[in-house]
Amino acid sequence: MGLKRFLEIGKITNVHGLAGEVKVYPWCDDAAFLCSFAMLYTDKDGSHAVQVQRARVQQNMVILQFAGCTTREQAEALRNTILYADRNDMELEDGCYFIQDLIGLQVIDADTGKLWGILKDVLQTGANDVYVIRDEALHKEYLAPAIPDVILETDVAGGTMTIRPLKGLFDDAN
Repeated sequence: MGLKRFLEIGKITNVHGLAGEVKVYPWCDDAAFLCSFAMLYTDKDGSHAVQVQRARVQQNMVILQFAGCTTREQAEALRNTILYADRNDMELEDGCYFIQDLIGLQVIDADTGKLWGILKDVLQTGANDVYVIRDEALHKEYLAPAIPDVILETDVAGGTMTIRPLKGLFDDAN
């Protein structure tokens, strides 16, 4: 399973002021993380780079000023653009993963070897993330809390996640 080099990090939702700044809805845990990049990209293959001149957080949004974008009209042309960051410009702590890397992992039971399904989504609930696991053959969905007692191993390179469901957790899945 190849890892994407350029990861979606936010979406330009609006212009901000008259001097070419844009308002970005961040798709990361902390809006300030988006402010740490000197270069972002407007395409998923990284062929169109935009240099960040200024970045600041304002009410859970990020205000960005790109080099060469100095008018409201130029900023308006960027509305609804998805922004990407280069994986090589980011560092994650051990045990932390990009959601985009988790989606599609095969979820396997640590004790029985049973394939529970494919990780389809990550719900960010505040206390801890919840993984949505879909068994297409049985048309069932399972919800697994992303806690060390349940998630034993995540092997992004190998395409698998090994879990030990808490007793009764998956019994009533529909």
